[in-house]
Amino acid sequence: MHYVSAEKISKSYGIKPLFTNITFHISEGDKIALIARNGSGKSTLLKILSGKDNVDEGTVWIHKDVTVALFEQEPEFAEELSVLDNIFHYKHPVAEAMRNYEKILAEGSKDHEALSAALSKIDELGAWDFEAKVHQILNKLNITNLDQKVKTLSGGQRKRVALAQVLIDIGFEHKHVLLIMDEPTNHLDVGMVEWLENYLNQQKVTLLMVTHDRYFLEDVCDTIWELDNEVLYSYAGDYQAYLEKKAARIENTIANIDKAKNLFRKELEWMRKQPKARTTKSKSRQDNFYEIQTKAKQKVEDNQVELQMKMSRLGGKIAELKKVYKSYGDKVILKGFDYTFKKGERIGIIGENGAGKSTFLHMLQGIETQDSGKINIGDTVIFGNFSQQGLEIKEDMRLIEFVKDIAENFPLADGSTLTASQFLTLFLFPPDQQYTYLSKLSGGEKKRLQLLAVLFRNPNFLILDEPTNDLDLPTLSVLENFLSDFPGCLVIVSHDRYFMDRLVDHLFIFEGDGVVRDFPGNYSNYRIEEKAKEKNKDKDNTKKPEAPVVQAAAPVAPKPAAPEKKKFSFKDKREYDQLEKDMAALEAEKVTITEKMMDPNLNYDAIQQLSNRMVQITALLEEKEMRWLELSEYVS
Repeated sequence: MHYVSAEKISKSYGIKPLFTNITFHISEGDKIALIARNGSGKSTLLKILSGKDNVDEGTVWIHKDVTVALFEQEPEFAEELSVLDNIFHYKHPVAEAMRNYEKILAEGSKDHEALSAALSKIDELGAWDFEAKVHQILNKLNITNLDQKVKTLSGGQRKRVALAQVLIDIGFEHKHVLLIMDEPTNHLDVGMVEWLENYLNQQKVTLLMVTHDRYFLEDVCDTIWELDNEVLYSYAGDYQAYLEKKAARIENTIANIDKAKNLFRKELEWMRKQPKARTTKSKSRQDNFYEIQTKAKQKVEDNQVELQMKMSRLGGKIAELKKVYKSYGDKVILKGFDYTFKKGERIGIIGENGAGKSTFLHMLQGIETQDSGKINIGDTVIFGNFSQQGLEIKEDMRLIEFVKDIAENFPLADGSTLTASQFLTLFLFPPDQQYTYLSKLSGGEKKRLQLLAVLFRNPNFLILDEPTNDLDLPTLSVLENFLSDFPGCLVIVSHDRYFMDRLVDHLFIFEGDGVVRDFPGNYSNYRIEEKAKEKNKDKDNTKKPEAPVVQAAAPVAPKPAAPEKKKFSFKDKREYDQLEKDMAALEAEKVTITEKMMDPNLNYDAIQQLSNRMVQITALLEEKEMRWLELSEYVS
């Protein structure tokens, strides 16, 4: 059944058209991701479908039996009420019973009669399955203080409470739900994102969402909509399929424009030769001429960037940390940390919130001091710091003025330069937007400008602290293409798994209590290792049951049916394919190291380094081969 139908709808923001005459349908069970640049109308379209905004033209029809639930980037709450009262705001007997029960538990009440009455009410409503689901949602999103007033929550806490609220709301007897989500993974750690993936995949829910998390998108959605130049395009399949089909569409569009240009030249010549008084036949051809002219003057933008920057020279000495200790009271951040950064280093930093990741970055830049130990930074190092604090401006000014205040030109490797205007265009600020005041920019556009400001200073050691939050996918593509060619050092803190996998070579894992582990691989490799550890731990905790004492002949139990073969999911397929690539790369590295160790001129330190790496490779290969064998059982 169609949940939503939109026919030839249009919407403008002031004089700027967001989308024009677009038509689409959302059917039961669809899971759709919406992609577009910031400011193109994504959030507006979501609000229109949820009834919070109206179209300028066209019609939107929503089936009378469908409940629309909206998760917004800026959630609205009853600020003076508690987290508990906001989550269970829904006027429904089960919601009221849940609110009462959770309140008694949160207060630690010893009123046994009240608790007994609350339990009886849930039992009477048959809501224990739902109560278990509520507890799972609250626990996984780390919502523990239900008495806290919403107005005192941080931005991240507000997002998690809003997410819990909408996930719980859709469980109250709604048979047909359209769940609309605007950037649901912002401010969630990776464990929460992975849980949300699994949760949405298990729920019978129809979904339309905006997200920049490409692994999340791939695992949850089966259709991608792209809003581009006021037109809505639909692509069946995952993110990779979308990229391929979009490239084919652009190529086809360019070919059609070239044909239109050739035809336009011929028709233009004909138009110039025609007398003013035209026949009906020539009038028809004249009308056709203007259609051809429109096609011929189309512009196709493909935001793929190849930028060979002329980086400030980086000397032999970069950064060296020796026996570094750092604590805040009883909280230990670093405990004797040693590391020497090398040229071209690409490190990802992960760990629980509060483990000390930001403190480490501040110490590296000299913003904070260590308790003891040494941090030596090379004389040629120029840090570029993209922080979570956002864009810092002293006064309101125009975009182009802001960039020119940093520098007039950006040097390239071939000796040429980009002007401030050209660099702004490269990062998706077209010339007609460059005279906009900073105060008029959206949150995502300010993030993009902050990033541009960091890169325009031409650093050779980039530090990016959660750079992907609030950036749209086209901007992320630009950033990743830029960073993949960046010749300097790169340190990234991010919960975006795709971003980390593409850009970093190894990880610093902040495990707490001052322990930092150097992991030789990308984020997906790390998660595979962690899941294998969890699986082994579960096996170790499972005790073999004692054999029962046989007292009398018992009837023979029927032979159990063969276990149902596990479904080979898209996530498993991606892991399986990645393991094959990883094993091949490790085998090739093993051969290379073996050849290097045969060199009679190698010094002792080099032999020791190669030997240590060979031990790491052997262990990694054994681990990956075991996982590959496990997954290969489900391939056939």
